Amino acid sequence: MSKNYKITLLPGDGIGSEIMQVAVAVLEAIAPKFDLSFSFEAALVGGSAIDTTGHPLPAETLAACRASDAVLLAAVGGEKWDKLPSHLRPEQALLGLREGLGLFANLRPAKVLPQLIDASSLKKEVVEGVDILVVRELTGGIYFGKPKGIFIDENGVRRGVNTMAYTEPEIDRIGKVAFEAALKRGKNVCSVDKANVLEVSQLWRDCITNLSADYPSVKLSHMYVDNAAMQLLKYPKQFDVIVTGNLFGDILSDAAAMLTGSIGMLPSASLGVPNSPGIFEPVHGSAPDIAGKDLANPLAQVLSAAMMLRYGLNELAAADYIESGVMSLLDSGKRTGDIMSEGCQLLGCKAMGEALLSTLD
Repeated sequence: MSKNYKITLLPGDGIGSEIMQVAVAVLEAIAPKFDLSFSFEAALVGGSAIDTTGHPLPAETLAACRASDAVLLAAVGGEKWDKLPSHLRPEQALLGLREGLGLFANLRPAKVLPQLIDASSLKKEVVEGVDILVVRELTGGIYFGKPKGIFIDENGVRRGVNTMAYTEPEIDRIGKVAFEAALKRGKNVCSVDKANVLEVSQLWRDCITNLSADYPSVKLSHMYVDNAAMQLLKYPKQFDVIVTGNLFGDILSDAAAMLTGSIGMLPSASLGVPNSPGIFEPVHGSAPDIAGKDLANPLAQVLSAAMMLRYGLNELAAADYIESGVMSLLDSGKRTGDIMSEGCQLLGCKAMGEALLSTLD
């Protein structure tokens, strides 16, 4: 008897609907091979939700996500909505989803594929073999700490305030995600902080160090965030799993992504409390400048679907199959514009999806 999964689709804005169509087609194509079936329900989020309902995250969308087994998200945002008040901008939907679903762990892989190694801005000998997983704490730290805001002090001077704060349980739970991930990879965790100047980082380092005793087979190291940024460019192959807080993870995961040459190839997963659905999305934006022009690269969205199968639904064989299909497609020399190189065949978003379906068959 086949297993059925309820998936909420959030195409969002810009190129979202184009790349989502490819990912859904891939999931439907591979489902019979692994005795799976999917029930898809699309919902509004981001700018498209603002245009229809006046809010970036309608209550109906959050309810649909909560009732699903997993959420597949494309992208939100665009210049059209940039002048709205900050609490009504499309990106607020992402914060609302993370908080509403209890998603505290963001997994961002940065793997340099041999077929695309020349796309990296760094030398081949620096990036060849890079395979990093950044585990970023997602619902605490400076983005959520209180107090926050812009205030007028007693001298009439405006003062901006954001509070970086973490509790021991928050640090422990993100640390466990990192150590568990490392057990399935290279068994190395690098914890990134700023413990030389920040008390919150001193607590972070203490908690991660204490937690490491539960994982004796995993090697733990610590690194200050400024040095970590430098080391990512100098010798990225030293890293296996990087675990860090919200602000540092936001910055370092983007830096790690660019080692690969194109964010158009990179997926991500946001995971949370038990029995809560995860969100799986590409790390690139909505690219409104190419929306509707059949120029987008759908592979990050497809690989996000593979991460959904792996981390959200525990369908490892199906995830492997999709990822192998993407590698075979790249081996055949087919490319979208963002990863195009000499001697390859340039395809649009739709044709790239069709080529992938042929490869998977």
